Amino acid sequence: MTDLGKIDRDFFDEHVYPYLGAERDDELLGPRHGVDFGVIELDEQVVALATDPISILPELGFERAGWFAFHVVMSDVAVSGLKPTHLAVDFNLPPEITDEEFATVWKTFDREAKKLGVSVVTGHTARYSGCQYPWVGGATTLAVGKKENLVRPDGAKPGDSVLVTKGPGVETAGFLVTLFEEHIDLPEETIEQAKERFYDMSPVEDALVAADAGNVTAMHDATECGIHGALVEMARAGNVRFDVSHEDVPILPGVLEACDFFEVNPWESTTEGTLVLTVAPKSTEAVLSALSDAGIPAAEMGTVREGDGVYVDGSRIEHPDVDPSWQVFAEYADRE
Repeated sequence: MTDLGKIDRDFFDEHVYPYLGAERDDELLGPRHGVDFGVIELDEQVVALATDPISILPELGFERAGWFAFHVVMSDVAVSGLKPTHLAVDFNLPPEITDEEFATVWKTFDREAKKLGVSVVTGHTARYSGCQYPWVGGATTLAVGKKENLVRPDGAKPGDSVLVTKGPGVETAGFLVTLFEEHIDLPEETIEQAKERFYDMSPVEDALVAADAGNVTAMHDATECGIHGALVEMARAGNVRFDVSHEDVPILPGVLEACDFFEVNPWESTTEGTLVLTVAPKSTEAVLSALSDAGIPAAEMGTVREGDGVYVDGSRIEHPDVDPSWQVFAEYADRE
């Protein structure tokens, strides 16, 4: 197991995958390393579902912290192509959180859920000794929809286009610079640009717009290990090869400067809010046009081919395994 961040593929294959409880006929898609969600089949409908931790950082302010926490738990289900519909939430809160602070978080969840048409159906909320920020619980999001509208994570096919929204390092810039601004030695304008990336850290709209616009065959949000990690996981899931280039990928203001300051590779660093997707060739222009109309920067970065692995400008890349932003977070958190 890696010291920080998600478990790697070897650990998953040895210690998790062999022990998944009872087999059921209604399980359409079960756990796989690097796959965002599972699927249950119910006659003509399916339920996509995913579970994620809830992270609340008071230093962000409780409204922003609540917004980020909500969209993180929505993102893994949104990449199914089905609109999120239901939410179950568990809050294991530290004793020091006040009623007013929790109310701000929960009202933010409520506001964002109403925007998406998501209903909170069950949950658990309590303060416990030993609980501490930022990890204060977990949530399971469900998306109920028609089977034909489901976008499977292993659906990439030879000939598909590989698209990406927003580009690399969005979360690394928006989150770390916002959180540790007083320690950042960059021009004020650059700091402000990086902080503006904070509300770009949701791929939910990206995924729903793309799925509505055309024949999207697979989607993945580029969280831990960034765009490179997402590309490798998608190619592996589909048993295909990706040939891509960085050249046309959008890069938002403040990102490269922030990543350079933190000495992390923007292509391998977490970028919550960035969506990597594969699209049938006849739908490529329609999907790009829909994203543009929604104000979401996006570009075609390559093609799916027969074979295996990911090749950037002709050179094969491997999964980074460890996200460099975790060490940066730990280092700067110690300075607070």
